[in-house]
Amino acid sequence: MKFVDVKNDVAFRKIFGNSKKSIVLISFLNAVLDLEGSNRISKVTIIDPYLLPRLKGEKASILDVRATDQRGRQFIVEMQVADKKGFDKRVQFYTSRDYSMQIDRGEDYPKLKPTYFIGILNFSIGFGKNYLSKHYSIEEETGQCVLSDIQHRFIQLTKFKKKRHELASLVDKWTFFIKNAGNLDVIPEDIEDEGLKTAYQEADKHSWKKEDLIAYQNAGMREQDQKGEIELARDEGKAEAEAKAEVEKEQLRKEAEAKEEQLRKEAEAKEEQTILNFYQNGVNFELIAISTRKTVEEIQQIIAKNKK
Repeated sequence: MKFVDVKNDVAFRKIFGNSKKSIVLISFLNAVLDLEGSNRISKVTIIDPYLLPRLKGEKASILDVRATDQRGRQFIVEMQVADKKGFDKRVQFYTSRDYSMQIDRGEDYPKLKPTYFIGILNFSIGFGKNYLSKHYSIEEETGQCVLSDIQHRFIQLTKFKKKRHELASLVDKWTFFIKNAGNLDVIPEDIEDEGLKTAYQEADKHSWKKEDLIAYQNAGMREQDQKGEIELARDEGKAEAEAKAEVEKEQLRKEAEAKEEQLRKEAEAKEEQTILNFYQNGVNFELIAISTRKTVEEIQQIIAKNKK
C-alpha cells in the first residue's frame, strides 16, 4: 500500500469531507473534542464548504470541511500547512460567522447551537507543550466555562513527537495518521477504531481515481510553488537586509573616521595654542619642546605657521 500525504488539501477534503464515509469525520470529531455519553456524535451531515458573503464587501471563503451533527452542532475542520499573518483572527472570524449565521434577524437566540473549530496546523500556536491545544472562554475567578458555545481545538503537528509504539489515545493515533501516513506502507496493526481504519483505507493511493490523483498532485505542486515563493521572498529580503547592513556599516565606519579626524584636529589645535601661549609669555624654545614632547624644530615651525 502507498498512502497519500493527508496534509495535502485535496487528500484532506477527500478523506474527511466524504459524506459516504462519514464514519471518518465522526470518529475524528469525537476523539478531538473528547465527547462522551450523550454528547457523542452519532451522525453528521457534511455541508458545502463554500461560504457566500452575506454582507456587501465581505469575502467569500472556502473551508476544508464543514458539518453539523444530529443535535445541530456545527463543526469546522481546517488543515493549515503554513502560518499566515492574521490566522488567529481569521479563525475567530470564521467560527463567529458560522455561529451567527444560524439565525436570521428577529429569531430567538436560544436556537443557536454550539460551533467548534478544529485546526490541524503544521506550525505551533500558543505557549503550551501539548500538541493538542484547547481554547474556550472561562470565568477568570473560578475557571468555569459559562460561555461554551464557541470553542477551538488545534492539533499542532510540529509538537507531535510520538512514535508508533507510544500512541496511547485515539487522538494520538489520528494525529499520527495525519502527520505520517504519507511515509507508511501498511495500516498499523493496532488500529481498532473503524473510523480511523476507514481513513487509512481512503488514503490508499491505489483506491483513487486517476482524476483525483491528478488533482492531488496539482495541489502538491501549488503548495511547493507557494513554499518556493516564500523562500525566494525570504532570500531576497535577507540579501536586501545584508546589503543594507553593509551600507550602514560603511557609513558608520566613515562617521567614525570623520569623528576621529575631528578629534585629532581639535587636539592639534589645542596643543598649538598651548605652544603659542608659552612663546607669548617668553618661554624659550627648549623648555617649550620639553613640556610638549616635541623637537625645537617642530616648535619653531608651529610658531612660524601661526605668525602668517
